[in-house]
Amino acid sequence: MEEDTNVQVKPTKSRRGFASMDATRQREISSKGGKTAHILGHAHEFSVQEARDAGKKGGEARSRNRKSKLSEQPQP
Repeated sequence: MEEDTNVQVKPTKSRRGFASMDATRQREISSKGGKTAHILGHAHEFSVQEARDAGKKGGEARSRNRKSKLSEQPQP
């Protein structure tokens, strides 16, 4: 008896893991984790000044990257 070696088996999608869950279930689990982190004191809460500094830093980096990309383009 000979086996057909040309048969291709289509892999099934795994239903395991966080990414395979529906968005609502992911949100529920994430929410529980965030609440627990705050209760245990492991979560970081940004102060107004920290948030302002982070936004400023991101804006400066974005502007710097944009300027370097514009200078790399050939001028017509």
